[in-house]
Amino acid sequence: MDRLSAEGTKKKILEASIELFSRKGYSAVSVRELTKAVGIKESSLYNHFRSKEEILESIYQLFKAEHELALPSIDVLPVIAKSTTIENFLLDGMESFKRSVADELHEKMWRILNIEQFRDQRARDIILNQVYKGTIDFLEHAFLAFMEENKVTHGNARFLAIQYQYPIFAMMTEYLLLKYDEKDTSEVDTKMQEHLQFFLHNLHIY
Repeated sequence: MDRLSAEGTKKKILEASIELFSRKGYSAVSVRELTKAVGIKESSLYNHFRSKEEILESIYQLFKAEHELALPSIDVLPVIAKSTTIENFLLDGMESFKRSVADELHEKMWRILNIEQFRDQRARDIILNQVYKGTIDFLEHAFLAFMEENKVTHGNARFLAIQYQYPIFAMMTEYLLLKYDEKDTSEVDTKMQEHLQFFLHNLHIY
């Protein structure tokens, strides 16, 4: 098997795993079911991954890499704060989330994390440290940057990040559940917008 063919098969295994794990959970999917979905022999899977467990670890690493790319570097926040308003910055954050879950593969990886979080410490760590804490840390630095530009009243930037983002976390979960059931998400969209406007109304902006 040449390198390109091997890479193509590995990608198919990963994508089939994401699909099956996101619908049934990691533990409920057998190697036989997985290889059948890809159209390869069971023995062939081990040419690409040492185990089903390694496939799951690869999915976690892929999600972490994509999540990191979704947020700008903290280093560029002072430049962003100079060039835009806090309202536009937070709106861009909402749209970034919607774009990420519009990607079917990324949405399914979100589902895997939510399914596995009570079984697998690695999933919990990603949700608690990268998604929750990482986002709050990022927003804290963002609010500090806007304060430095005197576009937001100086205050407790971390509290503002928590006050804004935790309701968004809950609405993101609702949004994902509705998308999974192929239901209308417009009500959640409206709630996100209303939360943003309420937050801005109570935030002293120059």
